Amino acid sequence: MATGPTPPDDPTALGDRALENLSFIRNTMERATSFTGVPGWGGVAMGCTALVATAVAGRTTTPQDWLRVWLVEGVVAFLIGAWSLGRKSRRLQGTAFTRPARQFFLSFAPPVLAGALLTAVLWQAGQAQLLPGTWLLLYGTGVVTGGAFSVRAVPLMGVVLILIGAVALTWPAWGAAGLAVGFGAVQIAFGLYIARRHGG
Repeated sequence: MATGPTPPDDPTALGDRALENLSFIRNTMERATSFTGVPGWGGVAMGCTALVATAVAGRTTTPQDWLRVWLVEGVVAFLIGAWSLGRKSRRLQGTAFTRPARQFFLSFAPPVLAGALLTAVLWQAGQAQLLPGTWLLLYGTGVVTGGAFSVRAVPLMGVVLILIGAVALTWPAWGAAGLAVGFGAVQIAFGLYIARRHGG
């Protein structure tokens, strides 16, 4: 016995399914384009080592020793950041070399390399008092540019570091305190926030 045509699906149900599909597509695209591997606990560790470096550098008796302390801190912080970032990226996205991760690194690296070059130039020119502000300003710029591919808290942290760096450049006597606040307290505060909101 022939039956009539199948009635169309309920328009309300179709609309709900379409919204679910759109939500799924949007979430998938966000995961593909947003680098969520920025380490919160790694940032906390980097901030703690910066506070230690501030204390050690404050007890040095020569500019050369002061610079050595901060250069060692830069290497230690880099190693902590790279290790914790790779570990978190592999845990969340299966690999440390996703396209967003590469975008983050490629955007972060130029300001940091510029900071390394300016360190040598300012030191040779006898302008070591400008180093704290320069470091904070360019590191903050790297965090902002790299953070364009990350969660919102990352570029915000970069903006805060840039502001601290600007103060340190215009008021060089505040440079040591600026390093403690920027590389220490700010890193710790944002690291704790990222760890809590974005998984470690």
